[in-house]
Amino acid sequence: MILSGPSIAPKSGNAPKSVIIFLHGLGADGENLIGVAPYMAETFPDTVFHSPNAPFGFDMFDQGYQWFSLADRTPEKILAGVQKAAPILNQYIDEILAKYNLDESKLALVGFSQGTMTALHAAIRREKKIAGLVGFSGNLIAPDLLAAEAKVKPDICLIHGDADDVVPHASLAAAERALKKAGFNAEAHTRPFLPHSIDMGGIEIATKFLQARL
Repeated sequence: MILSGPSIAPKSGNAPKSVIIFLHGLGADGENLIGVAPYMAETFPDTVFHSPNAPFGFDMFDQGYQWFSLADRTPEKILAGVQKAAPILNQYIDEILAKYNLDESKLALVGFSQGTMTALHAAIRREKKIAGLVGFSGNLIAPDLLAAEAKVKPDICLIHGDADDVVPHASLAAAERALKKAGFNAEAHTRPFLPHSIDMGGIEIATKFLQARL
């Protein structure tokens, strides 16, 4: 399965020296997050930005996409869903890196909500470590599998609003604890009064985090 979606070429006009891939949330599409790219392009003028549509149509509405279904929210079904999505995402990552003749050290993932969940699951099970991962308003699925299944440990930055009524803010501390216990370099940031969304403060945190790694 080949993913597709909007992209923005490097602001410098040069060949890409790095790539940032955005992973949108449930029921959205690639256009939903590509709008973050211009805010990062000043800091990353030689970076190409991609924001693919998730591989499956949103099964609870007649538009939008999903990385996995949430019609059944039991832990077993969610785990099975992300396990199905992760290889599709990793294949896409491989294709993007090959397209620009770059390696994992020049790649970052930025996820939102379900995109964060998918990014976390996929990135740590790759053979080679990516430069960094930023996750907005997400959750770490099956933290008990980290010790057995994590092949690499990329640096991770988690950002979450404390007024989130979709994915509980408590997910932030739980993910941070599990990642650090498993030996990851992970940091967590709370955005005050922010609901289930991304604000400029969060984008600034993400940009600073990635600037130190790309």
